[in-house]
Amino acid sequence: MILKNYQFHYYLNSTLDKPLILFLHGFMGNINEFDEAIKLLLKEFSYLTIDLPGHGKTQVLSGDEYYTMANTAHALINLLDELKIAKCFLVGYSMGGRLALYLILNFPERFYKVVLESASPGLSTATERLERIKLDTQIGRKLTRAFEKGDFTAFLSNWYNQPIFGDIKNHPEYDRMVESRLQNNPQELDKSLRLMGTGCQPSLWKKLQENKIPILLLAGEYDEKFISINTEMAKICEFAQIKIISNAAHNIHFENTLVFVENITSFLSAAS
Repeated sequence: MILKNYQFHYYLNSTLDKPLILFLHGFMGNINEFDEAIKLLLKEFSYLTIDLPGHGKTQVLSGDEYYTMANTAHALINLLDELKIAKCFLVGYSMGGRLALYLILNFPERFYKVVLESASPGLSTATERLERIKLDTQIGRKLTRAFEKGDFTAFLSNWYNQPIFGDIKNHPEYDRMVESRLQNNPQELDKSLRLMGTGCQPSLWKKLQENKIPILLLAGEYDEKFISINTEMAKICEFAQIKIISNAAHNIHFENTLVFVENITSFLSAAS
């Protein structure tokens, strides 16, 4: 669908008798990120999946500022309007989780509940954000060089060596996940990283304290960094609860799909 400044690639499966979940993928993901989880949720939920700017087949039709979190969030609200979706559930993973949090804090009337998987409210201080911007710029350069050398696969291999991903490279479906990541354009990923990365996004810590939308925070038992971040989030937001998911690190929906779905179903189906 072409909206002002964007041509969104999305898939909508909607029936009137099933509540709808909007899924937002993580960095280097795409519209198929949650396919295995969605298969297990179909009996109870409708769904909307989207390629976020810089990913998959979605195109940004104007300047680079339209890759930012604020502009992306407004564009997603406009898309929901065009699709006549007044209110829905929201599930976001990592980068998509940061975007999901921004959405509920700025457009609370549009969402019932949100599940944030391995997500954060950004960085608290300007110093932290500046350091992260420098890091993301370096990663972006590596992405571009990998693209120029035709060696995107090697970049992905190094990416998944990060401690937060635990033992993901030994997962039986790891190669399939890498193939999906390779469908992205590294030059577009670079723009997403630089313009909607953790360093560039607004810090949401203070605003989180005012939130009244029910939040389920999911962190993998092997992802110590995000267990710490999510524990702090739950402390400052009375409407947030945290669940630590066994046999998973950062990418919970991929590593432990069944438990991920069980937690989503229980949380979204419960009376508020």
